[in-house]
Amino acid sequence: MRAMLDLVVRAGRGIRWYMTTLMGDTAYATYVAHHRRAHPGEEPMTERQFWRQKMDDQDRNPGARCC
Repeated sequence: MRAMLDLVVRAGRGIRWYMTTLMGDTAYATYVAHHRRAHPGEEPMTERQFWRQKMDDQDRNPGARCC
């Protein structure tokens, strides 16, 4: 029974990770982690600046977006 519960919990965590990543919920945290590794000592963009730039980039280069 415990093994089945562990499997369900792992599956739930995997689904949550996939959905939050797919929807972009972790994009800013990922950016900050990368920025700290690649550019130590420099301040990363604020979250507001990050999302503004991301939306502007998507508007300029829509790619496979539906609209």
